[in-house]
Amino acid sequence: MSNDSSNRKGFGDLMNSMNEFFHEKPMKGMLQSIDEFFASSSNPFGSFPVELSETDDHYVVSAELPGVTKEQIQLDVYPQSITISVTNKETYSEESEKHQTIKRKQSLRKSSRTISFPRVVNEKKVKASYKDGLLTVKVNKESGNRIQID
Repeated sequence: MSNDSSNRKGFGDLMNSMNEFFHEKPMKGMLQSIDEFFASSSNPFGSFPVELSETDDHYVVSAELPGVTKEQIQLDVYPQSITISVTNKETYSEESEKHQTIKRKQSLRKSSRTISFPRVVNEKKVKASYKDGLLTVKVNKESGNRIQID
């Protein structure tokens, strides 16, 4: 038994050492900066905040998309999820006085979020609206049938 308790103590010491390592500088600062990077708006992977709420007969998905036009948004609906995609295409060109292209630069950035629902939804009864940078998607739940047991 003394060997078993010393193994537990050794494992506990290891866990304490690992916790101290990740909660002290420089690791704490590095991990915090990674978290801040993915939470910031300058994230090149372009995530955007999404919120899911639920009523008795439908789900409501809200996505904050400031500065995005309706034409840049694509909404794909599946039996148990939806995917919101935003495509940002930028074109820059510089021309000489003789209208010859000197420099041309194009960039395409796409970001998407997939929101899963706990239950199957009715794909045909989905309504979406976009106003003032807020996308709101109302998705009706598929109602099941309750049967009597014989």
